[in-house]
Amino acid sequence: MPLLCLADFQAHARERLSKSTWDYIEGGADDGFTRDDNIAAFKKIRLRPRYLKDVSKVDMRTTIQGEQISAPICIAPTGFHCLAWPDGEMSTARAARAADVCYITSTYASCSLEDIVAAAPEGLRWYQLYVQPNRQLNKQLIQKVESLGFKALVITVDVPKIGNRRYNVMDLKKSLLLKNLGSPEKGNSAPYLQMTPIDSAICWDDLSWFQSLTRLPIILKGILTKEDAELAVKHNVQGIIVSNHGGRQLDDVPASIDALMEVVAAVKGKIEVYVDGGVRTGNDVLKALALGAKCIFLGRPILWGLAYKGEHGVEEVLNILKNEFHTSMTLTGCRSVAEINRDLIQFSRL
Repeated sequence: MPLLCLADFQAHARERLSKSTWDYIEGGADDGFTRDDNIAAFKKIRLRPRYLKDVSKVDMRTTIQGEQISAPICIAPTGFHCLAWPDGEMSTARAARAADVCYITSTYASCSLEDIVAAAPEGLRWYQLYVQPNRQLNKQLIQKVESLGFKALVITVDVPKIGNRRYNVMDLKKSLLLKNLGSPEKGNSAPYLQMTPIDSAICWDDLSWFQSLTRLPIILKGILTKEDAELAVKHNVQGIIVSNHGGRQLDDVPASIDALMEVVAAVKGKIEVYVDGGVRTGNDVLKALALGAKCIFLGRPILWGLAYKGEHGVEEVLNILKNEFHTSMTLTGCRSVAEINRDLIQFSRL
């Protein structure tokens, strides 16, 4: 039976994956309120379609950091893709290239960066960095991804420590190995994330050091407030991903789509703003763009697609969402992404 929507992929993945893997992928911080609110918040937004417009041709293409993508639907950084499919991130990279969208590779990838690049050498890739206490390791990673052709550095800022996530870490350790966080001297692989603590001392003033290491645009992932958005502009970064880490870090923070408006207003168009968290339909994509996002990034649904059929499952997830988004644009009277604006939406009083 064909899978028709992203919820179908979720149901299939739940049946196929082990309990420990499923709990790891789906888990949220504490009671999971923010994880669930990411999805529920989209349902509080209503569309205001405009008709009698020539929508015989609808163009979903857009650009991020100057690079063209086929639609504003890209792949967020998630770790350990080998949990969902043997080829892991190599399959994800191939699917992203086939769909002509951007794939943000995680620090905690289960395939080596070299193998991921070799799997889809022409693909548009950004690299997500969890800042390590070892400065030399950060420098090594950044120089490596720049030399391998990654087009942006995405620094995750919302993990000074791992949130209270409720899943069995011990079960996962047996099958996980990091390929990209070995000792700079020895070049060996590091077992699981417990062996690579994230630097909790990083602060705004450290951004200049990262900027001195690379010519890549720097994107900050995890911004939720206007105050931090204004500081991001002040510190000359090139973009923000509005994100609450899929509800996996601090529970009871705003849904990403709700925080998006505040961040977009604060940056005043000076840098690009993206969003992840809770996108499940083409209407959700349209709503995010109407509220000022340049594009959305998908997290868990990509892993569901991998669990279904590897790279072809990820392609199906992306194509379903692209087709739904095309329909949403057509039915609201938007012939191009540039025509999607705040007038298309209103907030439900429910």
